[in-house]
Amino acid sequence: MPTATRLNLSAGIASVVTALLLVALKLWALGETQSLSVAASLADSALDLMMSLGALAAILYAARPPDDDHAFGHTAAEDLAALGQAVFILASAGVIAFAAIGRLTAADPVPLAAEGRGIVAMTLSIILTLALVLWQRGVAARTGNRVVRADSLHYLGDLLPNLGAILALWASAQFGLVRLDAAIALAAACMLAVGAAGIGKDAWDALMDRAAAPEVIARIETLARTQPGIHGFHDLKTRRSGSRLFINLHVELDGAQSLDAAHAIGAALKHAILAEFPGTDIIIHFDPVRDSGDHR
Repeated sequence: MPTATRLNLSAGIASVVTALLLVALKLWALGETQSLSVAASLADSALDLMMSLGALAAILYAARPPDDDHAFGHTAAEDLAALGQAVFILASAGVIAFAAIGRLTAADPVPLAAEGRGIVAMTLSIILTLALVLWQRGVAARTGNRVVRADSLHYLGDLLPNLGAILALWASAQFGLVRLDAAIALAAACMLAVGAAGIGKDAWDALMDRAAAPEVIARIETLARTQPGIHGFHDLKTRRSGSRLFINLHVELDGAQSLDAAHAIGAALKHAILAEFPGTDIIIHFDPVRDSGDHR
């Protein structure tokens, strides 16, 4: 199994296990405190668990090798899952914002109880969540997996509501204040919405076969232009599917040289691209330089 796949699977499994622990911990905290902020956090963790299970399923499906019906693999499942997560996160942000505004404007907020136990439970939740987010961020940075990145954003968004719950419990115990968490929840909702929009756009672009980022294309062009034996290139096409980059490129070679020599030049360019962008799917076409059109 490739290293990237193992890392993505480890992030998915860690997400599911963490979500299960958070649900159990917050169920206990809710029973102790009867806190609405803890209840909201519990509901969010329950939804996290469902999303984490879906993300893990998408990672497992995307890891399947190409077959007769999917010659380019199954990595588009990552984009579909990331797009679904983005929509879900946007909806969650709207619900959180609506609830926060309702709590801020309520005339008679519900009092809290057993605040100390609730603070301990929510602190443990933050530690577990932060450890998961750090691991997911590291995996996403190494593999480029959008599903892991979207899941990481979702859990990162949970940190502020958890902090808000702690502050609300503390403020309730010390000063009788119960509205503090609503303001923090509203800020968290805005952060979630902005992050989800970015992930959704990236996933949509990949599903629509949008070209790779300009800096990626520029680097590929530089590698092709400076590769010994290549006199020019044209028809460079790129797209992304999940965490994989696809490149299609025509290179212009001396038509009088042997096929072995031409193949060696193409293989050297392919290795140079793979060194810069590991895991890339590359197709290189050979054209004799005397018959080529646009030179670069």
